[in-house]
Amino acid sequence: MKDKSKKGIPSSGKRMKKEEMIRKIVDFLSFDPKRAFNYKQVSHGIGALTHPQKEMVVYILTDLAADDVLAEVSPGKYKYLSRGKNIIGIFDRKSNGKNQVIPEDGGDPIFVADRNAGRAMNGDTVEVMLSAKRKGSTPEGAVVAILKSVPQVFVGVLEVQPNFAFLITESKALSNDIFITRENLKGGKTGQKAVVRITEWPERAKNPYGEVIDLLGYAGENNTEMHAILAEFGLPYKYPEEIEKAAEKIPTDITAEEIAKREDFRTITTFTIDPKDAKDFDDALSFRKLENGVYEIGVHIADVSHYVQPDSPLDQEAYSRATSIYLVDRVIPMLPERLSNGLCSLRPNEEKLCFSAVFEMNEQAEIINSRVCRTIINSDRRFTYEEAQSVIETGEGDFKDEILNLNRLAKILKERRFESGAINFDRHEVKFEIDEKGKPIDVYFKVTKDSNHLIEEFMLLANRTVAELIGKTEKGKKAKTFVYRVHDVPNPEKMANFAEFIRRFGYKLKTDGTKSDVSKSINKLLDRVQGTNEEDLIETIAIRTMAKAVYSTVNIGHYGLAFLYYSHFTSPIRRYPDLMVHRLLERYLDKGKSVDAEQYEEMCKHCSEMEQLSANAERASIKYKQVEYLSERLGQTFDGVISGVTEWGFYVEINANKCEGMVPMRDLDDDYYEFDHKNYCLVGRKNKKIYRLGSPVTIQIARANLERKQVDFRLLNS
Repeated sequence: MKDKSKKGIPSSGKRMKKEEMIRKIVDFLSFDPKRAFNYKQVSHGIGALTHPQKEMVVYILTDLAADDVLAEVSPGKYKYLSRGKNIIGIFDRKSNGKNQVIPEDGGDPIFVADRNAGRAMNGDTVEVMLSAKRKGSTPEGAVVAILKSVPQVFVGVLEVQPNFAFLITESKALSNDIFITRENLKGGKTGQKAVVRITEWPERAKNPYGEVIDLLGYAGENNTEMHAILAEFGLPYKYPEEIEKAAEKIPTDITAEEIAKREDFRTITTFTIDPKDAKDFDDALSFRKLENGVYEIGVHIADVSHYVQPDSPLDQEAYSRATSIYLVDRVIPMLPERLSNGLCSLRPNEEKLCFSAVFEMNEQAEIINSRVCRTIINSDRRFTYEEAQSVIETGEGDFKDEILNLNRLAKILKERRFESGAINFDRHEVKFEIDEKGKPIDVYFKVTKDSNHLIEEFMLLANRTVAELIGKTEKGKKAKTFVYRVHDVPNPEKMANFAEFIRRFGYKLKTDGTKSDVSKSINKLLDRVQGTNEEDLIETIAIRTMAKAVYSTVNIGHYGLAFLYYSHFTSPIRRYPDLMVHRLLERYLDKGKSVDAEQYEEMCKHCSEMEQLSANAERASIKYKQVEYLSERLGQTFDGVISGVTEWGFYVEINANKCEGMVPMRDLDDDYYEFDHKNYCLVGRKNKKIYRLGSPVTIQIARANLERKQVDFRLLNS
């Protein structure tokens, strides 16, 4: 016993946390797994000598026995059940109690009940002791140690009492409200939304303790809600003052010395085409006919790298953000506005520094020559997409010859791309008309027209060209480290499932053969579903079947675009990887050595993660506005289609505005419905009525919950 007691705590007065006690109990019993011990022996062995500590030992022993970690060999005597080594992984806490740990080694997730989770929080690295696995059941375990804690920040609404407060949160990762002492409240008032950091979670406390980091304003106000969405995803909603000041200090003058280093495009016809509400114009096109009869087309991109120096405070902030964030009613720029909307924005009639891809192209859109170079430009005109589209449709307007020629060439490039196997995902984009207070008053769909495709094709061409410039090498030579935009081939299993799913609607999909065969089959399917009830549903599932495009130094090509080499070069104002590409291009064009691949791969990973977070926040802001829009229309009736089926009801997407809500199972009171997960439908037990994906229905707006971003529909007929 003496040897074992050394594993315990020498001082009986030292307070022991539950997780620590669980670990010590398991260590103590596993030291001699053939022998059984009672609670007194265990308490002595781990140094739990006070009465409360001994009570906790009894509680833990009973719990561990219930979870088959220990065996109660006789009343009150326990021995360790050997299970092999413990598992280390990332804890995923859920407010519904369905917590799990994702093992580091990539094994199956381990279910951890709330009672066995200790104080582990979402994202923490934990050590889990496995329980005996029942046949056919999910692996279960108990957290025995928190190896690495992640800062926990939550957004919610304050409920303030005279001496304390609670943060009421709708977080899916926390079922408990957060207790806040008066001194940690920062003057917050009931009804205000706040960002709160958890500071501790005492062993015997039901709620975690926290402190207010920031007050966002009163719940329901537009600015408050948009900032809350950003804070929920850990994204910035304001610019640090010192970074704004650093941007203000950047000189505006372009020196003669700098101009001398660059190709001069100031006298060549140049213009931008952007959305009507855009302020950051990061790309421009120049066009002229050369003496030999070919066209010279310049894709000119703002030279952000001239202004943002590596490792400067501005650069560090830009890297941290990695992307501009586009919410439903605003842009949170990656760079301070002085740069994004000022110095770097290619505004008309202003001299601007650019990094450019310049092409010599014949009438058949074949590239005879190309080069990548630093330039100076002076844009002649700023077009909106609508203005450029008017020129294309009427043949009249400013720079009509240039725009019409560019449009003709872009169509050839696009057709050639699809012949090579590019996939035509061209979905409706939901937009809101918003009043001065931020309330949505109308919903409309952004339609992609020729003017959009014109810009898209030349940007794709520039991105592909810079990737080929660095990535393509002579046989036997290794390419220098570069930042690629890669898109993997679809997972065969997902494709097979997708093919099986669409068969229910009478469609076929080729899932084997060459990449081009499969992608052409996908395009054929997407064409066939146009205008059908199931169009949005099939397009959505098709996109989910695809791999996600990410940034990487390892080039595997871009499946969706059918490019062997592809990068992001054309938007350095709003994407950090493009800024990385500009810097690498400059280095390699100046014959510099290859950079460290491992370091750049880490940077790529960070940028991909931030891009995903930004996309999630954008979707959340759209969802919020959809719920807000429908909350003003309670009782109104709409036609829609079933867009999702679950065991708790089915989702309906309204045809007129693409807003989505749920018909809860509890409201289907004409029968008892069962969820058929194989066929994505609900089936009535008595009447055999079926609600399946893609079926048309008529609904009424019943309830809207802005906090949860949820809408309930009432089914009228089907």
